[in-house]
Amino acid sequence: MADRICLGAITGSFGVRGEVRVKSFCADPAAMGDYGPLASEDGKETYKIAITRPVKGGFAAKLGGVTTKEAADALRGVRLYADRDVLPALPDDEYYHTDLMGLIVLDTGGAEIGKVHAVLNHGASDLLEIRPTGGGETVLLPFTLEVVPTVDLSAGKIIADPPQGLFEDEDAE
Repeated sequence: MADRICLGAITGSFGVRGEVRVKSFCADPAAMGDYGPLASEDGKETYKIAITRPVKGGFAAKLGGVTTKEAADALRGVRLYADRDVLPALPDDEYYHTDLMGLIVLDTGGAEIGKVHAVLNHGASDLLEIRPTGGGETVLLPFTLEVVPTVDLSAGKIIADPPQGLFEDEDAE
C-alpha cells in the first residue's frame, strides 16, 4: 500500500440521483477529485470523482457509473486511494499519515516507547496513537514539533519528548 495514499472515504449516499457523500482526508479537502480516478482499497474498482458541493460532514460528489441512490448506498465505507506519484511532494515537516503507521517511537534518551498504530485528527491537530512497547492501553501523543522533534522515515523511527506522565514510568516506585 506504500505506493497508494487514502484520500477519503464514502460515508453514504446524498440525494436520490446517485450522488455520494465523501469525507476528504486531503490538506485541501475540495482537491480530492483533482488526482485522477481513485481506487478502492483492494484496487479492483476505480471511480472517476467530481466534487459537486460542500455538505454537512464533507462533500457531495458524483462517481462515474453510479446513478442510483441504491448504488451509492452500497458504496458506504469504501475508502478511496490515489497513486502516490500523482500527489504533490510534501514539505520537509509534513507527512502522509500512511508513512507514519508502524514507525518505532523512541524517547529522547533512545529508549523505545512503542509503535505508531494510527494517526488521528479530531479538529485541533494530529495525534499519534501509540501502542506502548510493554503492552497496555494505547496512548495519544500530540504530533507537534515540540513533542515530536524528529521523524526519520528512512530509519523507520520517531523521536518523541512526551509530556511528563503521558507514558507510565515503569522505573518509578
